[in-house]
Amino acid sequence: MKAIVYAQAGLPIDDPHALYEADIPTPEPGPRDLLVRIQAISVNPVDTKLRAGVQPDGPRILGWDAVGKVEAVGTEVELFEVGDEVWYAGDITRPGSYAEYGLVDERIASRRPVSLSAAEAAALPLTAITAWELLFDRLKVPESGGAGQSLLVIGAGGGVGSILVQLARKLTALTVIGTASRPATQAWVTQLGAHHVIDHSKPLQPQLRSFGIEHVDHVISLTHTDVYYPQLIELLKPEGQLALIDDPATLDAMPLKRKSISLHWEFMFTRSMYRTQDMILQHRLLERIAALVDDGLLKSTVGQSLGKIDADNLRRAHALIEAGRAQGKIVLEGF
Repeated sequence: MKAIVYAQAGLPIDDPHALYEADIPTPEPGPRDLLVRIQAISVNPVDTKLRAGVQPDGPRILGWDAVGKVEAVGTEVELFEVGDEVWYAGDITRPGSYAEYGLVDERIASRRPVSLSAAEAAALPLTAITAWELLFDRLKVPESGGAGQSLLVIGAGGGVGSILVQLARKLTALTVIGTASRPATQAWVTQLGAHHVIDHSKPLQPQLRSFGIEHVDHVISLTHTDVYYPQLIELLKPEGQLALIDDPATLDAMPLKRKSISLHWEFMFTRSMYRTQDMILQHRLLERIAALVDDGLLKSTVGQSLGKIDADNLRRAHALIEAGRAQGKIVLEGF
């Protein structure tokens, strides 16, 4: 099968060897695996971080968001049949989705929304799982709950932020405040349902005060947490909650003590990496997201489609993400 791979970490993305096409044997499904013929994918920051910083033993296939059709199933598969159209965010310990075929454990896949094209659907799995787990598993905001409370989302215009704002607005009673620095991204976050949008390139508290908000109950920081950390501690109420997904070089938890602020990490690959007993919750979560999409409550977060799945287009996608210029999700479709 065709696959787009990297073999040497740290090459600049304009180097043709940073991502290149290779012929690799089509994989065989294990007992609980689906063999999926991939129709569309999206590109995430984790893809660029791995390519830049993790040296593989041999050519490695990146990318985990995928939409496709089941071509074969393992001997113990119970949830799917050949011909089912599925979506998933995969397992970071296995080969990814920059390929004609991929393997995925049935417990972290579901049938995809029927109301979206393959490319539109490919924008959602990884970010939707991350956003859902942040809001409902880590912060434990109850569905339909949170009345009288506020949520500040740092970096609300990116992939995770774009679906998180929708989930918080549609499924909770929280007041949702998103941050974005560019006018186009601010308009995007407003369109997704944020009650207020502020500019994270400027001091945060004066902007919140302009809306009559002195402190917030919850913060979800999706980018540059180390930069905003002192401001976030100041903005949070006593006994507030801070959740994050990015990778600050260091994070001193001691300043959280005086306010009894709780700190929560989210990494959506944890369940698949460790084969946790509740791994199947990601299957159910994706089923719920698909239903919400088909019911018209959530929409795709595609920001840009770059065309076919090939090395040139994937290098373009990585360059956009590394430059911090991506709005919503970057998708590619077909070989």
